[in-house]
Amino acid sequence: MRKVGTISMGIRCPIFKQGDDLTSIVPNCVFDALDSLNLKVEDKDVIAITESVVARVDGNYCSVDDIANDIKNKFGDNPIGLIFPITSRNRFAILLKGIARGAKKIVLMFSYPSDEVGNALISYDNLDKYNIDPYTDVLDLKQYREYFGDNKHEFTGVDYVAYYQELINNENCECEIIFGNDPKMILNYTDCVLNCDIHTRKRTKRILNENGAKLVYSLDDIMTSPINGSGYNSKYGLLGSNKANEESVKLFPEKGQELVESIQKVIFEKTNKHVEVMIYGDGAFKDPKGKIWELADPVVSPFYTDGLVGTPNELKLKYLADNDYKDLRGDELKEAIKKSIISKETNLKGQMASEGTTPRQLTDLIGSLCDLTSGSGDKGTPVIYIKGYFDDYTTE
Repeated sequence: MRKVGTISMGIRCPIFKQGDDLTSIVPNCVFDALDSLNLKVEDKDVIAITESVVARVDGNYCSVDDIANDIKNKFGDNPIGLIFPITSRNRFAILLKGIARGAKKIVLMFSYPSDEVGNALISYDNLDKYNIDPYTDVLDLKQYREYFGDNKHEFTGVDYVAYYQELINNENCECEIIFGNDPKMILNYTDCVLNCDIHTRKRTKRILNENGAKLVYSLDDIMTSPINGSGYNSKYGLLGSNKANEESVKLFPEKGQELVESIQKVIFEKTNKHVEVMIYGDGAFKDPKGKIWELADPVVSPFYTDGLVGTPNELKLKYLADNDYKDLRGDELKEAIKKSIISKETNLKGQMASEGTTPRQLTDLIGSLCDLTSGSGDKGTPVIYIKGYFDDYTTE
């Protein structure tokens, strides 16, 4: 039996710039790192590359003016109901700047008590204190301030309501702010809506269209094609974008499938080993203190090789030890569990012996591991190498 299971390693890389050849640089960085640790490439190892590197190398950027032009093209001079934005300087503030630059008036509707990814504007305790029902009650800005005062984000110290209002006004755009969670409520103010939610966007869009909205777009409808030669994302638009500087945005990668398959091919040609390769962004997990759900990207992994399709098919070892083999110990227990793993069915869905195993896509699980390994700051490891993820208790 192997004495070590899964190993996740951050691979130090050069600072990538537009035009760099990831197909050659990434494998070379992996080989150098493994050589330094006296490790070798093995079948089913995983190479993961952060989406920001892929987008940067491809030059997939757009400007605030490009966003403004697309907003003008889609909404004209109609007042825009901008609903359910997340509160983030990196993720949304720069987009709001472009949207406001392309609009005459915005009715900004925050979800409350928190945004979609868990950034809180107010606490549930305060809602209870004032007997406010977030599912039915719509508050205007005056009511919000009277009830809750100035609310600064626990970690950033930013009052996002004031910050977003200032961003809009600085673009010579009129701003009205309300708070609500029913998308239909925005139709009392305007029938032209840009819904900015991420994972609930299709439902929000459907509700608006079914209730008489004249124009409805989501963030994945903005910047889906080039504006004056800009970058774009045909599938996700502005979703998954990040601030590059005060006047530009790095978009989610438009290209990537050919890259992951090319790296897989290079590794096989040099080692005769079949690895899996993926591009990853935000992981999918929730912080227990700040209540923030990390996943502000539309998906954890937009591109990956075929071996990463599907979900785990695993037995719960503690279940077997406590139930099927509760009277066994030592080598006898070990051998019985190994036999169960070797003979397990290809689909354990619904069986008690798999109860408690993680029912999530492999790309979401592995991408979350990668995001935690690489971090988001100055580690300098935008490539992650994972060994043993697909091993089990029987692996020699």
